[in-house]
Amino acid sequence: MDKLYLSKSKYCRAVQCNKMLWMDKNKPECAEELDNESVFENGTKVGILAKELFGPHIDISYQEDLTKMLEETKKCLLSPPNVITEASFEFDGNFCSVDILRNFADGLEVYEVKSSTEVKDIYLEDISYQVYVLKSLGYNVKKACIVYLNNEYERHGDLELDKLFSIEDVTKIAFSKFEEVGKKIADTREYMKQTEEPTDDIGTKCFNPYQCAYWKYCTRNLPENNVFQIRGMKTNTKFNLYFNGLIDFKDLVNEDLNKKYIEQMEYELFDKEDTINKAHIKNFLNKLYYPLYFLDFETYQQAIPEYDGIRPYMQIPFQYSLHYVQNENGELLHKEFLANANEDPRRKLAERLVLDIPTDACVLAYNMKFEKGVIKNLAETYADLSEKLMQIHDNIQDLMEPFQDRDYYTKDMHGSYSIKYVLPALFPYDKELDYHALPVVHNGGEAMTVFASLGEKTKEEQERIRHGLLEYCKLDTLAMVKIWEKLKAVVR
Repeated sequence: MDKLYLSKSKYCRAVQCNKMLWMDKNKPECAEELDNESVFENGTKVGILAKELFGPHIDISYQEDLTKMLEETKKCLLSPPNVITEASFEFDGNFCSVDILRNFADGLEVYEVKSSTEVKDIYLEDISYQVYVLKSLGYNVKKACIVYLNNEYERHGDLELDKLFSIEDVTKIAFSKFEEVGKKIADTREYMKQTEEPTDDIGTKCFNPYQCAYWKYCTRNLPENNVFQIRGMKTNTKFNLYFNGLIDFKDLVNEDLNKKYIEQMEYELFDKEDTINKAHIKNFLNKLYYPLYFLDFETYQQAIPEYDGIRPYMQIPFQYSLHYVQNENGELLHKEFLANANEDPRRKLAERLVLDIPTDACVLAYNMKFEKGVIKNLAETYADLSEKLMQIHDNIQDLMEPFQDRDYYTKDMHGSYSIKYVLPALFPYDKELDYHALPVVHNGGEAMTVFASLGEKTKEEQERIRHGLLEYCKLDTLAMVKIWEKLKAVVR
C-alpha cells in the first residue's frame, strides 16, 4: 500500500500549494502550530451527525491497514440499495473515503460533508477528486453533492436533520474537472520527487483557502519591517506591492498609500513621539459618567445547536466580567458570572446581567459592537428582560474609540487598535496585565474551546478550567480599567 500517498486532504493541500505538501513530507518540524482544535472538533461532530441523513447506514471504520477498508467497501457495494459511510476506494495510488455513499443498483451518489455554512471552492476540488477516483475505477457516479450547515435553521425541539443540513448538487462541476484532477495528480507526483527544497514564492495561496502553517518559515528572510506587517491593508494589495518589489517599510513609506499605513511605517522607522490628542481624548472621557461599568463577555459557538433558539455558529454568551466604580473617588469593585457546563447559559446570564448593571449606569466595552450584539440577541430572546437589557445596550460606550481614531497612538501599537496591541504598548512592564502568565486560558479562542468541552472533564479538571476562565475574563475588564485610567492621566 506504499503507493497510497495521496488522500483527498493531501490532494486539497496540493491544490492550495504544492510546496505545503512537500514541506509536510520533508520538513514538518518547520510548521507553526495553528489553533484549529475547535474547527476539527466541529468537523468531527458534524460528520458523525450527517451520517444519519439518509437513515440506516453501514459504517466502514478506520483501520491503519487501508486494504481492509477497501475490501469491506467492496463487500457492501454488492448489496444495493444501501448507504455506506466512509466507503473507501483506491485508484493508482489515490485513496479516498467518501463521507456518505448512496449505493444503488444503477450507480452511486457521493456526498461530501462540511461543517461550514457555505460551499467553498476547495470543497469542489475535494469532491472532484473523489469523483475522479470512483469514475477511474469504473463506477457509475450518478450524483455528487456537498452537504453543509444551514445557518438560518433555528432549533426548536428535536433536531431536524433535513433542515439543519443543506445539500448542493455539484455533479456537473465535479464531472467537468475530471481531466483537471488527473493532470493535477500527475503534476503533484512529479513535484514531490524533488529532493531539494522547492523555491516557490509566497502568494495569496498562503492564506486561501486556509492559513498555511509554514508562513513564518517561508517569510523568514523578509526584512523585519515588511509590507505584511501593515495593519488593515488588504492581503491582495500587500501581495501586489510585494511582487512589485515594494517590501521594506523604507521603500513603502514614500508610496502613495493610505495615511494610516504611512503613519504606522513612519512611527516604526523614525521612532516618532507618541500621538496624544488631548482635546479629542477629553471629549471622549466627557461622554462617560458614574456609576461606570466595564463589561466583557465570553462566547462560544455550536456547529450543531444543542438548545432551543440556537442557530449553527451563533454566538452564545456563557461568561462576563464586570469591574465598576460608583463615583469619581469610588473603590474599584468586581462582579462576574460563569455558566455551568452542559446547559443553555443564556437565561441565567441575562437575569444576572440586569441585576448586576443598573439601568442608568454608563457601560464601557472594548469594541462595543460585539457586546451590543450579544445583549441585543438576549433581549430578542427574552421578552420579559428586553427593556432592561436594551437600556444597558443603549448606555454602552466604546473604549476602543480613542485608539481606533488614533487620538492616542504609539509605535508599539504597530498600526493596530486591538486591545491585545494597545495594552502592552501602554503598559509594557506591568506583569499584572500579562495574559501569558495566566493559568489555563490566555485568549478568547482558548476560552471558547475549553468551555465548549467543559462538561466532558472530571470534577477536578472542571474546577481548574473554571478558575482559568474567571481569571482570564477578569483580566479583560481590569485591562479596560487600566486603559481608562491612563486616558485620564494623559489629559490632566
